[in-house]
Amino acid sequence: MAEEDESPSGQAAAAGPPAEKERVFLVVVDESKEMQNALRFACRRARNTQGRVALLYVIEPAEFQHWLGVERVMQDEARQQAEQTLQALAAKVQAETGKLPILHVREGRRRDELLAIIEEDPSISLLVLGMATGREGPGPLVTYLVSQAGSQMRVPVTLVPGQLTPEEIDEMRRLTREGLHREPGLEL
Repeated sequence: MAEEDESPSGQAAAAGPPAEKERVFLVVVDESKEMQNALRFACRRARNTQGRVALLYVIEPAEFQHWLGVERVMQDEARQQAEQTLQALAAKVQAETGKLPILHVREGRRRDELLAIIEEDPSISLLVLGMATGREGPGPLVTYLVSQAGSQMRVPVTLVPGQLTPEEIDEMRRLTREGLHREPGLEL
């Protein structure tokens, strides 16, 4: 698996930093179907533009904080889960794009850590998020970014509908590449 260098800020980068001017497509990792759609879209986009995918896994604070020993065990388990999930996704990204992804592991509130990594890492050029399909709306992170944090974003956000099938995402990329790629400045 990819070598990971963990920095003091809690982020890990697989296979070194991105090349100069290499487009980096950030995906926030969770267990949802819509994240899988966002990842597929980001991989296709990275492959078609010779860019790279970055994965952000945020370990949220435990709600149970009564006993220090129990809290530490829960944090260790969450860290192990993050590493296992990122290893599996990194293999998938490499198979899809031919490049190892950049891996970030943070601890804190997901939305705060997302805004922080975008601010701190100038190589990130696009945030790719999947939208939930349930009655609750597009998802808490999408809702927050659209309603409250939009003015804090320094990068564009692509929202991938959660109801799309993998084949529809692939077809969308093919149509976009054929239709818009011919016009200067509209490279997708």
